Amino acid sequence: MQRLVVDEGSEGQRLDNFLLRLLKGVPKTHVYRVIRSGEVRVNKGRAGADTRLALGDEVRVPPVRVAEPAPTSEAAAPAREFPLLYEDEHLLAIAKPAGVAVHGGSGVAFGMIEQLRRARPQARFLELVHRLDKETSGVLLLAKKRSALTALQAQFRDRNTAKHYAALVAGSWPAGRKVIDIALHKTLDARRERHVRAVAADHAEGRRSITLVRVARAFAGFTLLDVTLKTGRTHQIRVHLASEGYPIVGDPKYGDFALNRQMARGEHRFARMFLHARQLAFDHPSSGERIELTAPLPPECETLLEQL
Repeated sequence: MQRLVVDEGSEGQRLDNFLLRLLKGVPKTHVYRVIRSGEVRVNKGRAGADTRLALGDEVRVPPVRVAEPAPTSEAAAPAREFPLLYEDEHLLAIAKPAGVAVHGGSGVAFGMIEQLRRARPQARFLELVHRLDKETSGVLLLAKKRSALTALQAQFRDRNTAKHYAALVAGSWPAGRKVIDIALHKTLDARRERHVRAVAADHAEGRRSITLVRVARAFAGFTLLDVTLKTGRTHQIRVHLASEGYPIVGDPKYGDFALNRQMARGEHRFARMFLHARQLAFDHPSSGERIELTAPLPPECETLLEQL
């Protein structure tokens, strides 16, 4: 029999999710069975699967047989810190480099979150608030408390955040084209990888997606765009810009592949996708203060702009 006291890392969590994380290797059906039977107690009383745990609650967990844990991506991850943009006791913001996945899975042994957890073994709680594509650089937000995680994710869900990106596209973007309102449909391709395409507004599985675009700088054959997300769909910026005929430079999935090869092997030696999450604004989960974080454009992107 285990008697556990709820700490800040588990505060606000549902009882079933708390137990599923604690009892890794135990089938979900068994976890729910012991909850329904009343064998799990919260402050000596019966509790439902949807009971929210409070700081200091005592959870009594009956003996259960736990399978031997399989090796995790976290165990294989080398410890690594990333450029810090902001940190306090509630949250952490870093400048994510291009080419690094935010988490392991789908053929990726480990990502940033696993590396950060290895670098900070004293951290009782560390979770991604949102995600960026592997090829995208810029501001990435993490929560150091469950209460901060739920509050921040609610802001993302309710669109109370402001997300701005820098994107270099092929072609001369028309200055008068400022809003892209095109539905997107997410599927899996033949290799079981995510693929998103633009569809008609009345498509049965399409989701309305809105992107705001402003010309930041114009070059011969290229345009640097300031892009603001009004919705947060998978690959939204990449697909919206490509569907308009202006693919992002270096985009390995939706881009101009011949141009990408030329940029990587030619005089520019630019071998990444030019999409950078440059700014993120949100309300602090504890104080309510509006926080605005900016990640400088990476050196390789600055160099390319100078060359252009």
